[in-house]
Amino acid sequence: MALTASTVSRSREKLAQKSTKAALKLVPDISPGAQADRKFFAIFVSTVGAIGLLVLLTINTLLAQDAFELTNLKLEVKMVSDQREAIARQIDAQSSPEALARSAAALGMKPSESPVFLNLDAESNESQRASNG
Repeated sequence: MALTASTVSRSREKLAQKSTKAALKLVPDISPGAQADRKFFAIFVSTVGAIGLLVLLTINTLLAQDAFELTNLKLEVKMVSDQREAIARQIDAQSSPEALARSAAALGMKPSESPVFLNLDAESNESQRASNG
């Protein structure tokens, strides 16, 4: 069987037709609706990105507010600590022996000429002797 030129050309034409049909089957049909889907996707992605950006901005703002509040609280703690130290110094000044002597003199009290000291150990020793005896 000899191949003739017309047979070869017919087989090439059939092969070309089959290959174009196969190629057309692989390529999807692009219609105007598909373009709308791409626009919808682009709008969706843009919206999600914008919402994410707004959420991050809100979180950052809340953190900044907390930082300012923390700074104010630290200043308040420092002021309260300074006030506590000032009150402690006033108490120490008023409970010093010199201040107590001045307030006693202002109340009309006089210093004792002969101070008497109580020996509590002697009383406890006597009470122990009485209970043991």
